[in-house]
Amino acid sequence: MRVPLNWLADYVDLPADTDPHALAAEFASIGLEEEDFFGPEITGPLVVGRVLELVKEEHSNGKTVNWCRVDVGPEHNEDADDPKDPQPGEERPSRGIICGAHNFVVGDLIVACLPGAVLPGDFQIAARKTYGHKSDGMICSAKELGLGEDHDGIIVLKNLGLSGEPGDDAIALLGLDQVTLDVNVTPDRGYQLSMRGIAREYAQMKGQSFTDIGSPSIAEVNAPTADGFPVVIEDSNPIDGNVGCDQFTAVQVTGLDTSAQTPFWMQRRLIAAGMRPISLIVDVTNYVMLELGQPLHAYDTSLLGDQIVVRRAQAGEKFTTLDDVERKLDPEDLLITDRNSSDAASGRGGKIIGLAGVMGGAAVEVNDETTDVVIESAHFDPISIARTARRHKLSSEASRRFERGVDPKLGPVAARRCADLLVELAGGTLSPATTQVGQAPEPTVIELPVERVGSLVGVDYSVSEITELLEGVGAAVTAGSDTAASGNADSNVTLSVTVPSWRTDITDDVDLIEEVARTGGYDRIPSIQPAARAGNGLTEAQRTRRRVSNLLAADGFTEVLSYPFTSDKRDDQLRLDAGDARRSHIRLANPMSEDLPLMRTNLLSTLVDLVVRNLGRGAKDIALFEAGLVSTSAGLPAGPGPRHLPGYHPSDAELEDIYASVPAQPYHYAGIITGNAELAGVWGKGRKAEATDVIDTVRRIAAVNGIDVSVEADQIAPWHPGRAARFVLADGQELGHAGELHPKVCENLGLPARTVAFEIDFDALLAQDDLRTWDGALSTYPVSRQDVALIVDADLPTQTLAATLREGAGEELELLETFDLYTGDQLPEGKKSLAFRLTFRAPDRTLKAGDASAMREAATQLAAERHGAEVRS
Repeated sequence: MRVPLNWLADYVDLPADTDPHALAAEFASIGLEEEDFFGPEITGPLVVGRVLELVKEEHSNGKTVNWCRVDVGPEHNEDADDPKDPQPGEERPSRGIICGAHNFVVGDLIVACLPGAVLPGDFQIAARKTYGHKSDGMICSAKELGLGEDHDGIIVLKNLGLSGEPGDDAIALLGLDQVTLDVNVTPDRGYQLSMRGIAREYAQMKGQSFTDIGSPSIAEVNAPTADGFPVVIEDSNPIDGNVGCDQFTAVQVTGLDTSAQTPFWMQRRLIAAGMRPISLIVDVTNYVMLELGQPLHAYDTSLLGDQIVVRRAQAGEKFTTLDDVERKLDPEDLLITDRNSSDAASGRGGKIIGLAGVMGGAAVEVNDETTDVVIESAHFDPISIARTARRHKLSSEASRRFERGVDPKLGPVAARRCADLLVELAGGTLSPATTQVGQAPEPTVIELPVERVGSLVGVDYSVSEITELLEGVGAAVTAGSDTAASGNADSNVTLSVTVPSWRTDITDDVDLIEEVARTGGYDRIPSIQPAARAGNGLTEAQRTRRRVSNLLAADGFTEVLSYPFTSDKRDDQLRLDAGDARRSHIRLANPMSEDLPLMRTNLLSTLVDLVVRNLGRGAKDIALFEAGLVSTSAGLPAGPGPRHLPGYHPSDAELEDIYASVPAQPYHYAGIITGNAELAGVWGKGRKAEATDVIDTVRRIAAVNGIDVSVEADQIAPWHPGRAARFVLADGQELGHAGELHPKVCENLGLPARTVAFEIDFDALLAQDDLRTWDGALSTYPVSRQDVALIVDADLPTQTLAATLREGAGEELELLETFDLYTGDQLPEGKKSLAFRLTFRAPDRTLKAGDASAMREAATQLAAERHGAEVRS
């Protein structure tokens, strides 16, 4: 909120010599932190000048300029004309200035910037030779002085309603010496988005009495009449049971002068507050909004239908807002429409004239010919307006205030204030016909035990101090009903606090306590370092995560973080089948980018972007991994989940419904290697990454966590159908996949050929029993080793055959190793030979050769029964 200090001084006692930086520090102490500081930007002589002579000269470049003699006051005029000037003026004190604008005449008072001055943007003014003359300064436009965007002509003081004498200081006359503070307003304090709210904060901070210009008991308001402009509220779809508009005030002003212009003082204040002057009617509504905090809208009565209707949008409706953007409306959007008698009879809804509380449309917009207006001053539900503004990405000054909460009692006051200004500035007539639909809610009353204030804040406040501080924020404070019976001790007093209507954020006693702490000064709260609580160390999940991340980092992987947003296009690039569960994404209602509207279901879909980015920056040998959440839509209800208002604590049953509506988000690990797995050097030529590298990585991830995992060949996108492995845990859960990416996937994504990758479900890993805990004893007896070569089908996975041998060999098999694979001409077609070494050890005796041979025979016999294995001689 930008706060021009000269405007603030209208409502509070603000000394003229106030140090704005010191004031900013004081505001920060009550929660209004300084965002920016706008001070005077013009230095040097900027004075009022009177045009004494104006000669139009046409030049060879086709441009016509004015050679002017300007009286800039005795202190700044030349003593006489320069005799060397090709066209000297009369012998009278003045300055010669070249000007290219043509909107002024002899006798006009203008603003002259003289040599030595510096304009905004560090634009330094000096005398210079131009168009055959010495131009001794510059005649200024509004844009050059930072007073607006008008650069078509120079400032003529009479057009701004200003006057003066040559030589007067134009900086003070135009308000260019004023200071504006930009303070940060938190989302729960919408009342501070107004001069009324800031003035109240200042008055309390300084201990001044405050006259509330927005109070219905102080300001003039129109009493509602039966002949006011008809307004109907038809909210068929209230959000959380709250109607979108609970109060609507409309007043009418007729006979406005179409030639009336916004006075300069109002334009100056609007610009200082960060708004652009547009036209008198619009400027007045904006001025009142900044002054009181109530957004307003003015409609041209001649363009309105017979009545105004507030309703929700219907499916498929569209509306073009004032920014010329056509918007597809949602059934939750609250609309302002008009309706004629014929529309009502036929059941039609009439034309849309505005997105309630956000932005209007051009259908009934005021224009240069508007003479009669209807002023809307309504109170809208904050949640409804906030959702509409975010849904359409349309944040406006009005929506910023409504979504933070506007004083529900302010509507009639703001409407009358706006009407009075229009009557004063445009010569209109205020109609007594006034519409008021709905009533402001009853005030909230909160019981506040005084003892609770000190116990939470840590400051020993007295009852009188608490009362004074709360009354300063606008609350009414009385002693509670139980105070008299409990004695006079401050610790036993309970205060009954009536919350002011503009403080919609105060709903409980802790909110009142926060106000006492804030307005009483945060510097009074003692700073006490809390004692550190004894911790329980890392959780098992945290320890496991560190083991996995440390293993990957030690293997040369670099951890990265990608955004979890993706698109259907990426699924196509990864060659996911149409029925693949990984295509079932959760779609974001308000995505950061329209190109990435979906939540990822696997890490590889976003991790590849970082690989491609590093390739584009010249990297060749890349090994990246990411640990993060993915989202799945499995098990989600068809409709939206339950919604509750802020501050509401759901019951256990409601919590279950909330959790059931939240998508599952398993934690995954994924990694990608491109280029060399082993770099070239004096030790050798290096080695390209292969599928076995990432397969071994996953096996070691399981091993370092004491987990048994079996490896199977698999065909699944995005991996190569013949170079991919599937990992299955002991309980049958799928851990993940690893292998070489499909060549088409590499081509689609711009990855090098033979890129390898893995992705595992970390949550599935955590669910397994840790086999590293063993209560047995190490055997001290010697081992007995037996080798066997088996001929099996070529497509039988080695892991499957090894598992069968391990089962058939019995408990005394200590180690099973695969040490040879043969597929030569000596074998039948479609067969392969696998050689295994079986290491046996008994815990209680030395095994004999016959014992080991018997166990080997049992293992090979089971392999023959299950897989048709033949012992190769």
